[in-house]
Amino acid sequence: MSVTRTGPLPAGPDAAYDVVVVGAGVIGCAIARTLARHPLRVALVEAADDVGDGTSKANTAILHTGFDALPGTLEARLVREGHRLLSDYARETGIPVEPVGALLVAWDEEQRAALPRLAAKAERNGHHSTALLGTAELRSREPHLGPGALTALAVPGESVICPWTTTLAYATQAVRSGVDLHLGCRVEAVRTGDPHHRLVTTRGVLRARHLVNACGLHADSFDALVGREDFTVTPRRGQLLVFDTFARDLVRHILLPVPGPLGKGVLIAPTVYGNVLLGPTAEDLADKTATGTTAEGLAGLREQGGRILPALLDEEVTAVYAGLRAATGQEDYRIAAHPGLRYVTVGGIRSTGLTASLAVAEHVRGLLADCGLDPGPERPLAPVRMPNLGEAFPRPYRNAALIARDPDFGTVVCHCERVTRGEIRAALTSTIPPAGLDGLRRRTRARAGRCQGHSCGAEVRALFEEHTEHRGGTR
Repeated sequence: MSVTRTGPLPAGPDAAYDVVVVGAGVIGCAIARTLARHPLRVALVEAADDVGDGTSKANTAILHTGFDALPGTLEARLVREGHRLLSDYARETGIPVEPVGALLVAWDEEQRAALPRLAAKAERNGHHSTALLGTAELRSREPHLGPGALTALAVPGESVICPWTTTLAYATQAVRSGVDLHLGCRVEAVRTGDPHHRLVTTRGVLRARHLVNACGLHADSFDALVGREDFTVTPRRGQLLVFDTFARDLVRHILLPVPGPLGKGVLIAPTVYGNVLLGPTAEDLADKTATGTTAEGLAGLREQGGRILPALLDEEVTAVYAGLRAATGQEDYRIAAHPGLRYVTVGGIRSTGLTASLAVAEHVRGLLADCGLDPGPERPLAPVRMPNLGEAFPRPYRNAALIARDPDFGTVVCHCERVTRGEIRAALTSTIPPAGLDGLRRRTRARAGRCQGHSCGAEVRALFEEHTEHRGGTR
């Protein structure tokens, strides 16, 4: 196994890969993990210095049932399958998931009239447990809702999940099972050929028999490198507000709006970390790097959130962020095989991609076979058990047995998020260690609380620098 962030790439006649997956977001990492179940030489290539550093780190962190997907689409099928696969995988690997359920709340008669149609749509998607709630039942389930809430469609099975741990689990298991992970390795050109394609990167040349494009926002740009122009990605920005953990008692479910002609609107949802999310906006942009928030966008969210859950606005906002989704002008995924090029494009993966990730990976494995790849027999993957970042599950600072074995797990460094020295050390010495403090935050929650690192920042940075000083660029 290998993880490299610097230095030259493998060279020579024996350095060709059976498959190169470009893009180490949640989809690319899931595909690499699935391919690692076979005796293949696989590389996972990422332009950033860490996995899950793009769209995958900035989403609403919901494990969808797919109840509201467009029936008959590829997305509907893969989300439904992915929900089952990821639910099982989360239990196996320790990814925190909370099955809080969702409520689509109707605030006027037009929205109330839409709920039976949404229930019928859920039935067509194989979700048979929705239920219409009267006003009294809705109020008993969510007593802090604003005035005017009439009724709701209850959707059991909708859950919140840790998106950071999910991506990292896939990548860790892939690497431990033999995948080469090349970080800080941007692909600048592709020379298609037979029997190998040549990928010219910022760190040298890679050769591959088969290619998978999992580039997210840049899927159309990578398509162009291999001579395809099948769709255009428009970055759709979603701004979100993160409220402090004191707001957590205000909401018990994922509160979804009834979709209207302008889209799905904003939601309010608890998180596995104990916070409350409000968002996202939906703004089509031209800049694929425009992940900044705007005063106008955040003010609009507060206005809508105040109508849904008025008491939420009395709580402290601990963070704001924005993610970019890959809109392609089609209400479905853009996944296609190009057998003549021995190439698969995985594009147009929207907010449901986290849920669908494992099912997408299985689908792509089949498409690679259509492109001539013989994966060979299946073999067991290396086991992986991820550190828990969720509040509904035991955290190290409360684990007496663990602390007795290693006192560092009883030494709290980040007091807002109760992150211990032992957790930070474990992240810094893990299979895929963080490249910076943001990566460390996604692995431990350090500096993610109400003070945003004001109190613990210096100590966290010192621990990071101490452990990375002699590590160099290769692990």
